[in-house]
Amino acid sequence: MRKVDMPRRGLTSERVSAAAAELADEVGLSRLTVAAVARHFGVSDAALYAHVRSRDALIEQVAVRAAATFADRLGLAVAGRSGRRALVGFADAYRAFAVAHPGQYAATQLPLPPEIGTASAGHLRMIELSYAMLRGYGLDEPGRTDALRFVRSTFHGFATLETVDGFGHPRDLDASWRSLLDAVHTTLTNWPTSDEGGQRANGGQQANGNQGANRGQQANGGQRANGEQGTGDRK
Repeated sequence: MRKVDMPRRGLTSERVSAAAAELADEVGLSRLTVAAVARHFGVSDAALYAHVRSRDALIEQVAVRAAATFADRLGLAVAGRSGRRALVGFADAYRAFAVAHPGQYAATQLPLPPEIGTASAGHLRMIELSYAMLRGYGLDEPGRTDALRFVRSTFHGFATLETVDGFGHPRDLDASWRSLLDAVHTTLTNWPTSDEGGQRANGGQQANGNQGANRGQQANGGQRANGEQGTGDRK
């Protein structure tokens, strides 16, 4: 039986993107298609192409929409907070959104075309809020960006595993999450400066140089003991 399209005035870009976001959470972002959204509305695929030109465009709409919601949640969580309180508020909001809206969260992690990403207020605000959350730790660049990558990968990893029931141990997840946040706070509080990193690297080079010199001396000593002429280090 031929599917009859609903009146065009009842189908808007806003309704299409909202339905797509809900479907992404229900069926997974990888299974979100124009056809699936059309079935949700009970219309033909052709009816949707007046509002979305392709599946890629549909995913981009979901990403922009989800980023705006995600940023709102993060903004409320860190408002008026700093240091550990900002970290915990940000983290809890991050985990809650990722677990409750796995499809939409996945969409926010996708790279977008520059013309879309730079125009997405939600994506830009998420970046600003992420750096603001770290402000209380007094980090300078490049340490601030390194720390943000550490925090993001930690929260992302935990939430993603939780979403797919990836933790098999009976240990309470909330208890593990609190321990994780304590560890993250301690790490950020003691984040190494670039100078400290350089000193460690130079110290390692000096240690390696000393080891090399010692090995050279031992080798030369062995050669002399065997009656061979030592050549020494060559530069």
